[in-house]
Amino acid sequence: MSDTLKAIITKAETRPIVVDECVALVESEVQGKGLIIRGAFKTVKKIKPGFVKGAIDGLLDEWLDKMEPYYGNWKRTNSEGFGDHLASNKRDVANDLLTVTDERAETSKHKTAAKMYKKLRPSALNNVESAVPGLASLIEKHL
Repeated sequence: MSDTLKAIITKAETRPIVVDECVALVESEVQGKGLIIRGAFKTVKKIKPGFVKGAIDGLLDEWLDKMEPYYGNWKRTNSEGFGDHLASNKRDVANDLLTVTDERAETSKHKTAAKMYKKLRPSALNNVESAVPGLASLIEKHL
């Protein structure tokens, strides 16, 4: 198996743990947001209880593909921890991760979730950017 970020994180024994940790990260991040975001999150969870976990699991491979260049750059320079490296590039990482969710929202069969995503998308960059340090720490501990 290749030494890519995706290969490491998506190992059978690691992936479910990472997905669960990402769900916990999302839930924690949402709690610190405004009423509209918390309400939308609650609505999605109520309509389809496993949606968040399923979405994270379904997007994980593509997100890891987007983070692979950061991982490769970090391995070449190895000047700081990978978590620190991701966090220091949080705006770019957030933009890259959002390209995946933007594409998925366009083709989603979950119309309510897609509609809410589009409504909240203008603030998504700042929200995802603020979550990147937590995501970075989460990923780094599995390397």
